[in-house]
Amino acid sequence: MPTTKKRVTAADVARSLGLSRATVGFVLNNTPGQTIPEATRRRVLAEAERLGYRPNAAAQALRRGSTRLVMLLQPDWPVETSMSEFFEEVSYHLERAGYTLVPYTRRAGDRARPLWEALHPDVIIGLGELDEAEVRSAHESGVRTVVTAPLEASAAVAAAGAGHQVRHLHERGHRRLAYALPDDPRLADLAATRLAAARETARDLGLQLPDARQVGKAGERSAAQAVEHWRDNGITGVIAYNDYTAALVAGAAFRAGIGVPAPLAVIGHDDTRFSEVFVPALSSVRMEMGGLARYVAELALHGAGYRTTAPQPVTPGFIVVHREST
Repeated sequence: MPTTKKRVTAADVARSLGLSRATVGFVLNNTPGQTIPEATRRRVLAEAERLGYRPNAAAQALRRGSTRLVMLLQPDWPVETSMSEFFEEVSYHLERAGYTLVPYTRRAGDRARPLWEALHPDVIIGLGELDEAEVRSAHESGVRTVVTAPLEASAAVAAAGAGHQVRHLHERGHRRLAYALPDDPRLADLAATRLAAARETARDLGLQLPDARQVGKAGERSAAQAVEHWRDNGITGVIAYNDYTAALVAGAAFRAGIGVPAPLAVIGHDDTRFSEVFVPALSSVRMEMGGLARYVAELALHGAGYRTTAPQPVTPGFIVVHREST
């Protein structure tokens, strides 16, 4: 049967020890400037532990005027391995300063109240701009600073790796290229931006613009149809939107009797963990997240008043990881 348990308060600790509520509060809140005997302080902490006392986060936030929360807005994109690693990096830098990261995905048509109205973060930072009503709602909820970037700008940064994919295949001797698109509608805009970057690089190298085809989920015929079409039309190198798409292309090629990397080389994007254990191991492009994650964390801390100077913007670098598939 479900049970409920009353929260243990500082008053409960004080009552158990026969001490004043003020004395217990000074100890539990580590209030500076108080002359509480060390023996009393130890008794309070031991009794609080025995009773299962836990601080009331909302009350603490009210007292200090800060929740020490940073809300990271993200668009409705699938949370893939590279995004998870980015969150971990940002969290690491924030935690060192005593702040907690709260990722929040905003979905079109979402009827729920914005999460910031419930959590009252100190700062909102992320991708995708808020409208006037949302900004007003955020500030009325106690948010000090809202720092957002247009999705188009963020997508352009994330798309820069596509040029490295094209150059890698060009350096390997490939002149007729194709682009494998994902079939997830949430990724349509980002995929289009990456495709545009790949075509721009191909144009600069004097190559024919890559033929773009959508590659569906495992078990569907779209990947098989795409690789057969590319083989029949002399395509020798495929630029894939990400490593998962690259794996779909390579798998379909093997089932169709088309070798990888010859006659069809494939390069992915994001350098996810399975890219090196897939057979053949997938060449990929990795975005160096460390500097960007540190910049985002420092930007949030500056907005919270923790840092006195604004950090300098960081442009992430890209590394081509050459494996068997090319």
